[in-house]
Amino acid sequence: MAAAFPPIAELLPHAPPMVMLDAVIGHTAESLTAGLTIRADAPFFVPDSGVPCHAGIEYMAQACGAFAGLEAHLAGKPVRLGFLLGTRRYQGFVAWLPEGWHVTVTATVVLREGPMGVFDCRIRHGEDDVAMAQLTLYQPDGPTDARADHEADVG
Repeated sequence: MAAAFPPIAELLPHAPPMVMLDAVIGHTAESLTAGLTIRADAPFFVPDSGVPCHAGIEYMAQACGAFAGLEAHLAGKPVRLGFLLGTRRYQGFVAWLPEGWHVTVTATVVLREGPMGVFDCRIRHGEDDVAMAQLTLYQPDGPTDARADHEADVG
């Protein structure tokens, strides 16, 4: 039986429509895999083309964030905001992610030291690599939550 994961919106400190992943589909102590289907209402979508492959950096960053969010959830702690500091060796193997494609995004821990983390990330469509990169992220201490900040701004 597959593990049941919380909804992705509970693992990411983002307000809609910026939650771009559909669901967590796998998790280990060192990695997280999420899935998403490319839709016409997705951020960055270009009619008749799809989502540009370079937008995959955000999908990767959100997979890293979901990894940290799931860790917090499992420990009974609040989800906290994190920041993408850098991307190394981004390789896109297609120009566009067409409407209807279901892709998986995997983030695997390479190094974690205090609030810093380095992840190897990969986007796949079926058995084919779509993009890969190494991301460096920073998660400061404190209960920073973009959803709460957004709600305060508009409320």
